[in-house]
Amino acid sequence: MKTKMKIKVGDVVRVMVGRAKEQGGDKGKEGKVIQAFPESNAVVVDGVRNRTKHVKPRGDQKGQKVQFFAPIPTSNVSLVGKTGTGRVGFEVKDGKKTRVLRAKKKVEQIG
Repeated sequence: MKTKMKIKVGDVVRVMVGRAKEQGGDKGKEGKVIQAFPESNAVVVDGVRNRTKHVKPRGDQKGQKVQFFAPIPTSNVSLVGKTGTGRVGFEVKDGKKTRVLRAKKKVEQIG
């Protein structure tokens, strides 16, 4: 059974898993979610997991290096709010369902 992805485009997230920044990794970096892939439970975060693809010359076009940000699994990122990083949950108030951030035993409402 697939679960619904709780991280959306536009959220600010922090990478929680991987190599540390000092070792050339992305752990601890923060960025905004540019793209979301619910079918594979992955998100593309601005400034995280930068990759280079070498494109061969074709016809009149020159060969070039294309840089892009690769997807990262949602299990490796955590949502960032005013109270810190935490998990996303839902609360129902007055018949309306809202997203909340559960961080450090505090509940913060997010857009």
